[in-house]
Amino acid sequence: MSRSLSVSAQVLLLQLLLVVGTVVLGGLASYLLVSSQIDEQYKERSLAIAHAVANTPDVLEGMAAADPPAIIQPIAEAIRRSSGASFVVVANRDGIRYSHPNPDNIGKRVSTDPSTPLAGEEYVGFEQGTLGRSMRAKVPIKDATGGILGIVSVGFLEQQVSAKLEQALPTMSLTILLALALGVAGSLALARRLDRQTFGLGSREIAGLLEQRDAMLHGIREGVLAVDRTGRVTLANDEAKRLLGLPANAEGKAVTDVVGDGRVRDVLSGVMSGPDLLVLAGERVLVANRMPVTVRGATVGAVVTFRDRTELEGVLRELDTERGLARAVRAPAPEFSNKLHIVGGLIELGRLDEAIRFVAETSLVHQELVDLVQQRIADPALAALLLAKAALASERHVDFRLASDARLPAHMADIRDLVTVVGNLVDNAIDAASAGPNGWVEVSVRADPVGAAVRVRDSGPGIGAEAAEQIFREGFTTKGGGNHYGLGLALVRQVAQRRGGWVRVANDGATVFTALIPAPVA
Repeated sequence: MSRSLSVSAQVLLLQLLLVVGTVVLGGLASYLLVSSQIDEQYKERSLAIAHAVANTPDVLEGMAAADPPAIIQPIAEAIRRSSGASFVVVANRDGIRYSHPNPDNIGKRVSTDPSTPLAGEEYVGFEQGTLGRSMRAKVPIKDATGGILGIVSVGFLEQQVSAKLEQALPTMSLTILLALALGVAGSLALARRLDRQTFGLGSREIAGLLEQRDAMLHGIREGVLAVDRTGRVTLANDEAKRLLGLPANAEGKAVTDVVGDGRVRDVLSGVMSGPDLLVLAGERVLVANRMPVTVRGATVGAVVTFRDRTELEGVLRELDTERGLARAVRAPAPEFSNKLHIVGGLIELGRLDEAIRFVAETSLVHQELVDLVQQRIADPALAALLLAKAALASERHVDFRLASDARLPAHMADIRDLVTVVGNLVDNAIDAASAGPNGWVEVSVRADPVGAAVRVRDSGPGIGAEAAEQIFREGFTTKGGGNHYGLGLALVRQVAQRRGGWVRVANDGATVFTALIPAPVA
């Protein structure tokens, strides 16, 4: 398939056609205007000379003389030569000439119709006479009483009028050529600029690129969103609109108008930077990457991609639970070996009573927690989660307790939300309690008339008043290190609020997080 003309070439051809057409039409209009003006000038000039001759006293006296041509001819010729007219003809009422540039025509009847001036009216226009076609004016000669004595005809030959027009042609031609040159130069400059901006592509190539871009953007599973230097959305594919909950007409609007407060807005506006940033968008956990866009050495905006990790995060939480259970099974093995050594040593020393008492105490500590969880937490997923967190707490030398009021029946509706809330709250509590000696965590999950109530207490350093206002905000964290993103509590609040519940923090000698997760409405 042949390559189409580039956009710049098409625009150049169109511009040249418009410029040439406009200049030609303008030149023609100018020619007609100048020609009309010259004709009007000669009309006024011939009419003025005719009136002057008709009102000359010597001409009036000559009309009544015995030999009018002898008096009028010299006067008419003098006026003709001084005014530059082609002819000045004076005739009587019968149309007999008393003057003419050609003396042989004196005494002959005029060659054109004299009825209009003989009727007392003026006539101006082109007519064919003995000398040729000319612009002429005819006026009546009147006596003192208003009677018509004859006529005066003054004219300029058409060649004389045309010569005046030809004198104006060089100026007109120069103006037309200058306008044409400016138009062509402007068209070439515009074409070069368009050629740089469109990279020399034709309209079909540009249309093909746009179609490919749309197909590619809307076909990938990652969300793609582009912003310019002013923070306005210039492009957003379908997946980006779905993940971020953007309106259909998001393009052209400022980021602050279509995205609420949080890490998503910070990433889009460039406040946050870095690879694989975890952000929350509604109920979704997304991985964001922001890359600046540079054109000809200048940064013109940025492109941000979003990958949905919500399902993956759920799988990872389940995997953490399974790993916790595995650790809970494996962790006692070394300690059990140590305890066997202690029991064996006590027996060798002959202290049988102390050996029996040691075995009873150590076995009851672990088994009591397992029995409590099995008795009070009937849902297997949440029970497994609590046992896994207990194993994690044991590894970090934190005492894990199940509160006395913990009661949860089996098959709670939508247990995944409850697992998310409990898991994140307990993880934060273990982190806080492990910071000091003799740390402990107490967990309560009980059935409420409207849903499930969660309470997690820990012996950590507590939450300050200022931090209590910010701790549920996405991205806020009081933990050090690079593996904390400040998403756990934000996710807890989003889950609770989506279900119509709440989450709060308080200090009553210990740090207390409470949450209410209402049952979903059928």
